[in-house]
Amino acid sequence: MLIAGGGVAALEAALTLADVAEGRARVELLAPEPLFWYRPTSVAEPFGLGTVRHFDLGLLAARAGAGMTLGAITGVDTDRRLARTAAGGTLSYDALLIACGAEPMDAVTGALTFRGPADGPRLRALVEEVEQGSAERVVFAIPSGSAWPLPAYELALMTARHLVATGTGQCHVSVVSPELRPLELFGRAASDAVLGLLGEAGVAFVGGVRPVGHEAGELTHSDGVIPADRVVALPRLRGPRIDGVRQTPEGFIPVDDHCAVVGADWLFAAGDITAFTIKQGGIATQQAVAAAEAIAVMAGATLVPHPFRPVLRGLLLTGGQPTYLRHDLTEPGEGDWASGAPIWWPPTKIVGRRLSPFLAQIAGEAEASPVKLPPDTGLAVEVPIDRERSDTVAVGLGF
Repeated sequence: MLIAGGGVAALEAALTLADVAEGRARVELLAPEPLFWYRPTSVAEPFGLGTVRHFDLGLLAARAGAGMTLGAITGVDTDRRLARTAAGGTLSYDALLIACGAEPMDAVTGALTFRGPADGPRLRALVEEVEQGSAERVVFAIPSGSAWPLPAYELALMTARHLVATGTGQCHVSVVSPELRPLELFGRAASDAVLGLLGEAGVAFVGGVRPVGHEAGELTHSDGVIPADRVVALPRLRGPRIDGVRQTPEGFIPVDDHCAVVGADWLFAAGDITAFTIKQGGIATQQAVAAAEAIAVMAGATLVPHPFRPVLRGLLLTGGQPTYLRHDLTEPGEGDWASGAPIWWPPTKIVGRRLSPFLAQIAGEAEASPVKLPPDTGLAVEVPIDRERSDTVAVGLGF
């Protein structure tokens, strides 16, 4: 069994196969770099509220019962069951799961595109400019086609709260989005809660417009312009081209309910590379479980594979009390939550059935949380509302 990727979907799939395949699957990860980065906390780093952690991917793979080969997948020969790498090598497989993620692209011209950890120093420099009075109007822009808008709201809320905490002069912070309501993909209850948080922090929301470009102190959008000294935009994602695999014009791979690639045998995909419109770590882990269970059955394991039924779970960092959001995309309104206390366990940014407790165990229960939180965050809660596993591991919000 070959898994092309080294992110959350790849690790969740490896852990699932180790758990359910009854020893019938030998797993190898084909990953382009030797480190696994936990990226969601990158929004907190510029404000001194978090640290982006990384792990030796080879050691993680070994702990998950898998091997690892360095390399990036560039093509697949489905007839001969061969995967080709960027270095010109080939690896044979019985089943292949493509979980190589997607590539972030600039979407708003003239803006600072926030992709993750690498852009933290640039965002910190922007915040310092605001502190020094060089910028009075900061806009966080969500372009059309952005697959996961939550980081823009986190950045806006943390910026506003940071400026208040540091006693910085007047600065107008706003979020501009194609969404009609803040984080509307989580449903009405969560959207109302986020709208309230924006109001409390003094962050304006401009919805129903598509940001286009920033120039000469203005952000141009689909309905006109608004004043903006600085603009921070989320990227638009594009899937890397993989020869021999059916992909959409944007580079994404269509899959069925068990994450099998449409029109191909023994080929699966999970995570941002798939054509599912929402690109988020928790969704990626759910797809990985569906794919891994289907592969285990094909290998002869005795279980009933569960189809992919997406449930959104988002931990919104605010610079104060975090907010936990949950929305069942298959049963809208059923089990929707917006809570200041944890509603899943461990209370992590990326929720993976096996990956979250796996990383928590590696980090150690006594390790300090890399995200600084007020003392009343409820992290000691051991009976969450949304408990989908028997494990109870105390862990900070760094995972």
